[in-house]
Amino acid sequence: MGKRYFCDYCDRSFQDNMHNRKKHLNGVQHHRAKKAWFDNFRDASAVLYDEQIKKPCRKFLQKGICDFGPNCRFSHMSEQDLYYLKRQVEEQKKLKEDFEDRLIYEPSLEEWLSRREKRKTALSTKGDQKMEEDSKKGHLECDVPVHLLSIPDLPPSLIPPPPGGWKVKVNTEWG
Repeated sequence: MGKRYFCDYCDRSFQDNMHNRKKHLNGVQHHRAKKAWFDNFRDASAVLYDEQIKKPCRKFLQKGICDFGPNCRFSHMSEQDLYYLKRQVEEQKKLKEDFEDRLIYEPSLEEWLSRREKRKTALSTKGDQKMEEDSKKGHLECDVPVHLLSIPDLPPSLIPPPPGGWKVKVNTEWG
């Protein structure tokens, strides 16, 4: 039977030999599937720019479906979709600006490490009394050095909380 080659972009397999693989990799369907795959990872601002340039697809607006699908040269986004995309781009810009503002005022790594060491020694001498006072005052410091925050697109679990803490609704049910 022989080996089979599976193309992740096209989600299909075929007999693996030089002729078949070359024919597939140079095919239009493979190039479209590969482009669609990489378009999933494009920046929201780039997607918004491309969609604003395109004219709306009449067939998609009338029937809700287009024969060309994602390969259509016209836009398949509704006004509401464009509005949400604009909001997403604005939120990303705001987060980036906030991040850059934090970078300006942050101390060097050496300064942060020395302050951290001083805090550790102070906490070990004062014990839990200092932690209780800080929690009553409502400000536990979470100052992470700039060098550790300079990594773009950190997952939410690694981003330090904002200065006032996370806003949680009182009636929120967990799990």
